[in-house]
Amino acid sequence: MWAGLTLLLALCLLHGGGAESEGGGPRCQPPPAWKIGEVDPMKESMGRVTVVALLKNSSCVRRLDGLHKKLEGQGLKDVVYMVVNHHEAQAQRLHPLLEERLSQNIALYKQHEHQPDVWSTLNGEKDDFFIYDRCGRLTHHLSLPYNIIGHGHVEQAIKEAYCHRVCGECSFEVHTTLSLIPEAHTSLPTSITLETDDGHSCQTNILRLVN
Repeated sequence: MWAGLTLLLALCLLHGGGAESEGGGPRCQPPPAWKIGEVDPMKESMGRVTVVALLKNSSCVRRLDGLHKKLEGQGLKDVVYMVVNHHEAQAQRLHPLLEERLSQNIALYKQHEHQPDVWSTLNGEKDDFFIYDRCGRLTHHLSLPYNIIGHGHVEQAIKEAYCHRVCGECSFEVHTTLSLIPEAHTSLPTSITLETDDGHSCQTNILRLVN
């Protein structure tokens, strides 16, 4: 009985809830290689949850900035946010406007003409969001209608990547070992608090089972 209970508990801790990628894509795989000039943004963000947004609209940029501040206020402080502007000429001309609307806490990348289009490389569309775990594996690719900031899907996807092992264990995480030594007529807790590598605590709900 307890062997089965241990397995059930392990599955709850590993997968969490609602981990499906609404927008599709190569879930739990690293992204295709892409660079901005000589900069490799994904390599530099390794070890932290990373949010890549394909945006070229200043209003969307402002909403992303607001979401970043909201989540940081809730304790999700070690998340990398980056915006990749579109490759087309008009988007490049409007790039300075995006820079004005975006805080310094979010990296904004202007694509180079001689390099492959990042949006095409990622198989993404305007306003798509890509969420990666600390090992650089894709946990969520959010497209319409799930990519609208304010509807909750983007926020929830970031929290899931931050607090749950959506793609299994990662070498950049602190591994918590849970020992179950049951006594007769005792019950397990309804939740367990796991500490991430940056010290943020995430509470994972589990089932209460009584002997």
